[in-house]
Amino acid sequence: MPRRWLDARARSVRGPLVAAVAAGLVQTAAVIIQAGTFAWIVAAMLDRGVGVPTLAFVVLVAAVLVRAGAEYARQHAGFEAGLRVRGDVRRELLARLDALGPVGVAAEPSAGLASRVVEQAEALEGYYARFLPQMVLAVVSPLAILVVVAWMDWLAALFLVASAPLIPLFMALVGMGAERLNRAQFRDLSRLSGHFLDRIRGLSTLALFDHGERSIEAVAAAADGYRRRSLRTLRVAFLSSAVLEFFSSVAIAVVAIYIGFGLLGYIAFGPAPALTLFSGLFILLLAPEFFQPLRTLSQHYHDRAAAVGAAAELMEVLERPSAVSDTADAALPPGALELAAVAVGRGDHARVFGPLSLSVSAGSCVVITGATGAGKTTLLRLIAGFQAPDEGRVRAGGDGAVAWLGQRPLVVPDTLAGNIRLGSAQPVDDDAVHEAARRAGVLAFAEAMPDGLDSRVGERGYGISGGQAQRLALARVFVSSAPLVLLDEPTSALDAATRQQVVAGLAALREAGRTLVIASHDPVLTALADRVVHLAGARRDVA
Repeated sequence: MPRRWLDARARSVRGPLVAAVAAGLVQTAAVIIQAGTFAWIVAAMLDRGVGVPTLAFVVLVAAVLVRAGAEYARQHAGFEAGLRVRGDVRRELLARLDALGPVGVAAEPSAGLASRVVEQAEALEGYYARFLPQMVLAVVSPLAILVVVAWMDWLAALFLVASAPLIPLFMALVGMGAERLNRAQFRDLSRLSGHFLDRIRGLSTLALFDHGERSIEAVAAAADGYRRRSLRTLRVAFLSSAVLEFFSSVAIAVVAIYIGFGLLGYIAFGPAPALTLFSGLFILLLAPEFFQPLRTLSQHYHDRAAAVGAAAELMEVLERPSAVSDTADAALPPGALELAAVAVGRGDHARVFGPLSLSVSAGSCVVITGATGAGKTTLLRLIAGFQAPDEGRVRAGGDGAVAWLGQRPLVVPDTLAGNIRLGSAQPVDDDAVHEAARRAGVLAFAEAMPDGLDSRVGERGYGISGGQAQRLALARVFVSSAPLVLLDEPTSALDAATRQQVVAGLAALREAGRTLVIASHDPVLTALADRVVHLAGARRDVA
């Protein structure tokens, strides 16, 4: 299956692949001309003792230059093919991750996803840049050389033919083991990336509980395990290369012995008596070139094993069903919302909630209540389009744009003002940022920091508390122009004074015509609502 997936992508880069093969064939022709010209020069100088025409040296130099130029063209064309495929796969991966949405990728660490986009996509290059062109050249180039050798001496050609099948045989046997090892290695790399990133993110917590040294030992053990598996893969690669070099060297030695004894007159069978210094040297020079494409293919066979292993991991992401739902409906006014018999179930087919039918007019405020696990967050995800319902349909007016505040707000390494600006797709001036920070209660702690709103915070809000991170994310809602605002427990981590300030800001949003849908148990927010929806498992109550 991964091999079919890889071959299907080769169609999109057929042009560069054909160019790489054509350059390889030109290189083979130059090799034959170079060997023949060199053998002619040596035979003319040693056997006949006559002068060598200048044209022979010109042809020899030209063949060397053409060979080098063809090698450059082949590598350039192969690199172009690999570059295109990597770019296409990365674009598809990013598009698929976007289609899966935050719910679809929540179960996998971000480091593992980054490993697929970077390392595993990178591992595809060798398959298209080197292996596929060489697979064709490994058949055509030896055949071309074999025809020339057979024309000179069919017995020498027979020795080459007899030894040639051993190389592909051992290459396939070793390749099957290398493919399995590479696949396991990519899985281990994803796990190691996630393991390391989790430790980096939790450094402050680990230090607080005095687990720093133990965490270092755990990361070192995981890295050492990955090192051992990498060395196991390299061991297979080196072993296979040594075996293939051995068989090709033995075959070349057999041809050399045959030519030597034939020139000395010890072999009277077949074409041996007709051997000359020119024909013997020509054949001897071509013998290594006969095996070179096969030896090169054996080296690049590990590119194939790495690509197949990476493809299996990439396909797992690319073939996941999309979890995102398109809720936009231009027939409804911006901010309006309609849910028609919406229901969501778990993997065991147990229903989380529903069927739920609800109509929300633009500019109103709806508060969703219910026990833990009743589906409040799931309902917000359905409205945002992060998740598709199992039954029914969700429609959001206008283009479906929403402003979102979840229970775990995202804080990126930037200034406080930079994090607030993430809430708007359009540029936001300093006055608007300052006003949003005031309404969300960010100024209350930003003014105590050295640079105010220009103070920097770390990843996941390092340097500020959980409640402060929630207020920072709430400020994004205030700079957003989305007509529909979805908030999941926006006051759960706030003190009483800040909560009143935030509720006043939310009331101002509603007065400005924004639609608010809030999941909360806070009675202050319930008092703000035009409508309260109580989720109770597989049924619902609307007040």
